[in-house]
Amino acid sequence: MKFRVNRDVLAEAVAWSARVLPSRPTVPVLSGLLLETGEDLVLSAFDYDVSARASVEADVEDPGRVLIPGRILAEITRSLPDEPVEVVTTGSEAVLTCGSAEFGLLTMPVEDFPTLPGMPPVIGAVGGGVFATAVGQVAPAASRDEALPMLTAVRMDVSGDRVTMAATDRYRIASRDFEWRPERPDAAAAAMVPARVLVEVARSLRGGEVSVALGEGIAGFESVGRSTTVRLLDEQFIDYRSRLSGDWSIRADLQTAPFIEAIKRVALVAGSNTAIRLSFTQGRVVLQAGGGDIGRGTEAVAAHLTGDDIEIAFQAQFLLDGLAGVQTELVRLNMESSTRPALIAEVPGDAGPAFRYLVMSLRQT
Repeated sequence: MKFRVNRDVLAEAVAWSARVLPSRPTVPVLSGLLLETGEDLVLSAFDYDVSARASVEADVEDPGRVLIPGRILAEITRSLPDEPVEVVTTGSEAVLTCGSAEFGLLTMPVEDFPTLPGMPPVIGAVGGGVFATAVGQVAPAASRDEALPMLTAVRMDVSGDRVTMAATDRYRIASRDFEWRPERPDAAAAAMVPARVLVEVARSLRGGEVSVALGEGIAGFESVGRSTTVRLLDEQFIDYRSRLSGDWSIRADLQTAPFIEAIKRVALVAGSNTAIRLSFTQGRVVLQAGGGDIGRGTEAVAAHLTGDDIEIAFQAQFLLDGLAGVQTELVRLNMESSTRPALIAEVPGDAGPAFRYLVMSLRQT
């Protein structure tokens, strides 16, 4: 096997593929990156749950396959000088040359590397920016507790030309609707995609259009020569739509950016488990936190209130996570009482809010 490739192209493709390598592989070959050359260079990684495959242009002199320890390859390619890279396999060694730098890496038995799953049927496509934004809005609400797998997923519900993403950790629910281009106008599907994988996919597939594929317990995402497959979780999920709808007797409209900045400032004196209190009256909201060993903070922000005055408290980071997902200049807090959850939503246009975030209030002492 022998090929030459641009240093930056190789380093980026290796880094992208290596991100799915397991930190503690069940078998040694899963720590390797598979390099295959034909017309182009294809790099692959797989841990039985998640696969990544990147295809890049290369000058191939001798086609072949080689399995190289992935993390060290990523470290090496990231630090190479700005020169073309040549890789040649000789016996049990892959020799990587770039300018005056040369590395000889012991290869791994390529025949032991598992076969990657094929890409399931494509069901639709969406712009990479829309996809990444939607994932960024809902993923913070997913749980990190692996003991409850359902809560570590982002739910994707497909209905015709609309997709809804949702996530929850029992203390908040985030949901985002967006339009896409389905393969069939009557497309209907539901999938539970691990949030950590979806975040990585969204971060790396911003360019162009993202194709989404589903089938046989696997989801696939592909864009600009890169593809990822992931094993889906159980489809069981809460009825999030009913909890995000309903009539709210109190609502407050605020400028999103000033509200976020005020929360960040006041929260500086709030402990990790200390509430930030919001006191809404007509024309403004007063934010308060602290009062313990650190100190206290207070700030007022303009707010248009509809309904009765209300005092309500939240965990500061949960509140900020929801506000960070708001894409509009104005944000609306829908409330019922100080003891019930509040719904954060973008101030609706003709089609209604695309992003909604329900967050539990905290008992005040």
